[in-house]
Amino acid sequence: MAEAFNDITLSADKATRYAEVADEIASVLDGESNLTARMATVASMLANSFDHYFWTGFYVVDPAKPRELVVGPYQGTLGCLRIAFGRGVCGAAAETGQTQLVADVHAFPGHIACDSRSQSEVVVPVFDPQGQLIAVFDVDSDQPAAFDETDQVWLEKILKATFA
Repeated sequence: MAEAFNDITLSADKATRYAEVADEIASVLDGESNLTARMATVASMLANSFDHYFWTGFYVVDPAKPRELVVGPYQGTLGCLRIAFGRGVCGAAAETGQTQLVADVHAFPGHIACDSRSQSEVVVPVFDPQGQLIAVFDVDSDQPAAFDETDQVWLEKILKATFA
């Protein structure tokens, strides 16, 4: 299993592991207000805590083009630079404000293949304290059906606690 922190052994149970990582993220970010630093830390800590994560990162709402996402802090191979709202899994999450849990990205209408090795994906919308969409958090796996409701619930909790 991937280990996020040098002096901590994370649980093998996925829900427990998410809880442990959530606590560590909150501890590391305590007092840090910079949005980029917060996003970079979340992406790094989650990517290094779960073996089924292949690409992990944020697509941020572009203030100059409010119906477009631009790549933000991430871990992994080269990501798509821009994604329009409503396009692909990330664009669907931005458009609907709903988490997208996709077992087979190739069956998702309009899927954007930023990396052809991606097989499954979970994308969570990220809201600020006023409830405005500021980004989506995208996690891809090179394994089919790698994500489930446990991933969705914990990612939603972590992102809400970190950004809302």
